[in-house]
Amino acid sequence: MLTALKHFIREITLGNSGKVTFAEDDKRLAAAALLFHLIDVDGVVEDSESTKLREILQTRYELSDDETTELIKAAKQRDSEAVDLYGFTSVLKRTADERERLEIVEMMWEIVYSDGHVHEFEDNTIWRVAELLGISTRDRMLLRQKVAKLAPEPDEAG
Repeated sequence: MLTALKHFIREITLGNSGKVTFAEDDKRLAAAALLFHLIDVDGVVEDSESTKLREILQTRYELSDDETTELIKAAKQRDSEAVDLYGFTSVLKRTADERERLEIVEMMWEIVYSDGHVHEFEDNTIWRVAELLGISTRDRMLLRQKVAKLAPEPDEAG
């Protein structure tokens, strides 16, 4: 009985392929899609941003290398299919508490500052996402200041 239950849970989580899959309403996928959108919004995906994306997702969601790769792949796909940010933020608004939503905005600032400068499109995207997530302007700016203090200087970022 216990073996059958474990098999059932594994199949639901990993599917028949053995690969991790992320449901459309998985908050990890919604957050990853927003983060991927952010690194692509200025038209230039810097290595530092891609590296930071992988690091953030793997650490925050305690994923293996393969799971992180699968999440990023799924996020990229979902972002390419999306017509706006609402689909992602609505999932997060329903499934994430305020602390988690604040953490997502913080992760967004970490991505933006990973290359040492903030593009106006990135800043605008974070503003829109924070509004949709119900994060106050004050909290958004406090998170920005917190991350900016720890960010590399533009010359160090690569």
